[in-house]
Amino acid sequence: MEKVSDVLCNWGHQQRFSHRSEVLDCDMHFSVFVPPQVNDRKVPVLYWLSGLTCTDENFVIKAGAQRYASEHGIAIVAPDTSPRGDQVPDDPDEAYDFGKGAGFYLNATQAPWSAHYRMYDYIVSELPGLVREGFDFDHDNVSIFGHSMGGHGALTIALKNPGMYRSVSAFSPIVSPSTVPWGEKAFAHYLGDDRSAWEAHDSCALIRGGAAHLPTLVDQGTDDDFLEVQLQTSLLEQACAAADYPATIRYQPGYDHSYFFIASFIGEHIAFHSQALGNFNRM
Repeated sequence: MEKVSDVLCNWGHQQRFSHRSEVLDCDMHFSVFVPPQVNDRKVPVLYWLSGLTCTDENFVIKAGAQRYASEHGIAIVAPDTSPRGDQVPDDPDEAYDFGKGAGFYLNATQAPWSAHYRMYDYIVSELPGLVREGFDFDHDNVSIFGHSMGGHGALTIALKNPGMYRSVSAFSPIVSPSTVPWGEKAFAHYLGDDRSAWEAHDSCALIRGGAAHLPTLVDQGTDDDFLEVQLQTSLLEQACAAADYPATIRYQPGYDHSYFFIASFIGEHIAFHSQALGNFNRM
């Protein structure tokens, strides 16, 4: 890893790193917020997964999470949303919802995407390995959250890896990508036409299939332009009810899909994770 930047922020350090990813076969960046409590103890780790078109920097700059991470003594790791570089294939139509910036946090099985688009392995294995090597955090005390495509990623990764995360939360997640246009486009290209393979990356299907329970919080704005077609939060409510899965799903009146929404409730999400992490030694 090479440290690209290190900025003092809300009593902690906002850092950015570059590295060569063996999993993605390209150069990558990720950001880490290091809270001040690292001087006294090992702090738990919270992974943030961003949405379509984002890099690791969108959350860092817009969400205002550092203040709350410092108050609770939690490190936040924010990776990029896809492989990067001239050698990485992209959407031939240059659309925003597929290719670069739209990795969907899965391992592609179809050429040419399978050579680089392995974001599931990157998030679950390679990136945590780098963080373990570089930081003396409490790496056995970890949670995950995200937004939109990243909300989909956080939910599915947590559901597919019981025991790895203490809690999961999401803002405006794509809860059933197998049945909405964003997911159908990406999954068809990355995974092929066999829809049965798509269910391994669909939160609703995983919950209906008996995924282990863990503390789960979802916030969705009622004025989100993507709610009715792309997000369909009601499908998650139905899946949770059918499987008796105890998720907290909240609709926030008047909020949209933007980082203004995230910034408004990020403190509540970090507090939710702090409790699940058993993290009571605050500033």
